[in-house]
Amino acid sequence: MATHHGERMIEGNGIEICTEAFGDPADPCILLVMGAGASMLLWDVGLCEALADGGRFVIRYDNRDTGKTTSCPPGEPNYTLNDMAADGPAVLDAYGIEKAHIIGASMGGMITQVIGLNHPERVLTLTPIMSTPNGGAVLDSMEGKEATLSPPTPEVIETIMEGAALDWTDRDALLANRVKMFKVLSGSAYPFDPAREQIFAAEIDRAISFPSATNHGPAIAQSEPWHERLGDLDFPTLVIHGTDDPILPYDHGQALAEMIPGAKMLTLEGVGHEIPEGTWDVVIPTILDHTS
Repeated sequence: MATHHGERMIEGNGIEICTEAFGDPADPCILLVMGAGASMLLWDVGLCEALADGGRFVIRYDNRDTGKTTSCPPGEPNYTLNDMAADGPAVLDAYGIEKAHIIGASMGGMITQVIGLNHPERVLTLTPIMSTPNGGAVLDSMEGKEATLSPPTPEVIETIMEGAALDWTDRDALLANRVKMFKVLSGSAYPFDPAREQIFAAEIDRAISFPSATNHGPAIAQSEPWHERLGDLDFPTLVIHGTDDPILPYDHGQALAEMIPGAKMLTLEGVGHEIPEGTWDVVIPTILDHTS
């Protein structure tokens, strides 16, 4: 079983970042970057341990405005994806790591792309999961703007809007909305795992400012588009995407794979905006092969 190094606060890129590591520091590093509104807890411990058991030193961390990492007041993000992309190398610096395999989920996949573009000297490989080359895709759809890629489903948009109207002091309501959202995000192949509710509760309880996680949407909106630069990426890249993704539908992953030279794609049939444990027997060996 992989060594679990526990949480560690580091200072870098002008903020404090909460990190956690698994495995042997002498092994090649995988840096895990989570998506919008979610802390590092959404990288399942079992997944981290399995990657570490495969000979990787795995680091996960709380993005800005999540968990124990520095937060801005709700509605007042003072950063863009460029800043969030600089946070990753700051984490690597704290661990004394020169280069890493960068893996990101959803918004974390966007950050992964920007790390590759802005900090290529720190990258071994890239793996964007359930992500998109168009950071404004969801926001544009909610505002009724025309988009070239498929919009989120009405159920996703409805649940996002319900969340925006919540009383942020009502823990039970926050938890119920989070459970509803992840049920909506689940695909047809794997039912929502009720045990995940414990993770969502822990996210709420450990956050410096749980409402501040809503800053990720505006932070994406004020970020410069990067899709026209994707042809400059020169790393082995693996795109992973589910065919049932309801918020960043499958064509987002296809477009991303087409825009990055030489990118390979792993399609997960019937999988939504998630990395369910039932896919690990495929996802983990594929990632280990990609990062070998």
